[in-house]
Amino acid sequence: MVQTKRTGDLIDSLMQGEVQTKGMETVQKTPAVNMIQSMVDAHIEAVNGFFMKNAEALESLSNEVATCLKNGGKVLLCGNGGSASDAQHIAAEFVGRFVKDRRALASIALTTDTSILTAVGNDYGYDEVFSRQVEGLGREGDVLVAISTSGNSGNIIKAVQSAHDMGIKTVSLTGKEGGQLNGMCSYNFCVEHPTTAHIQECHITFLHMLCALVEKQMGFDS
Repeated sequence: MVQTKRTGDLIDSLMQGEVQTKGMETVQKTPAVNMIQSMVDAHIEAVNGFFMKNAEALESLSNEVATCLKNGGKVLLCGNGGSASDAQHIAAEFVGRFVKDRRALASIALTTDTSILTAVGNDYGYDEVFSRQVEGLGREGDVLVAISTSGNSGNIIKAVQSAHDMGIKTVSLTGKEGGQLNGMCSYNFCVEHPTTAHIQECHITFLHMLCALVEKQMGFDS
């Protein structure tokens, strides 16, 4: 029987530039492995810089979200493209579970109802697809998480404006220099990195941490 490396060992070997082939000869780093290492380094740099700057604010936000949910409120999320996927992903973590088995927590991704998105987009324009849902589904005391890597998405900005008018707490997740959203929200988190992919990686890590902290704040971590 041929003994194979565990996945973790294989990754370690890749990072060190040595991988054992079937014939057991040693292969040095390839351009692809160098590219992997470069991307991992850039990811770590982006994550470290972002969370060192924003850890305390993230803790404060988790308290705010936990209070909202305890009081019968809900978390609304919106974004475009990959950010829409993040919104849906995190709504599922709240309603389902993140780590611990516990009761469902109220959360809605405003990116999933194609009938609403297409009707509002057709009748009012794409910039209104999230703001109309905030107006219809949101209540004072809720929390809106608005995700935009550029910070300049028109429909995200409109959603934040509607939330402000209704007394809904707002959270922006942006990148680069934060765009128009930077400073608009109750909580503003900007990944100051030039690469969209690494901005998005920080966003989903941030949102996972938010779920974990909210579960802890609500006593579900024991």
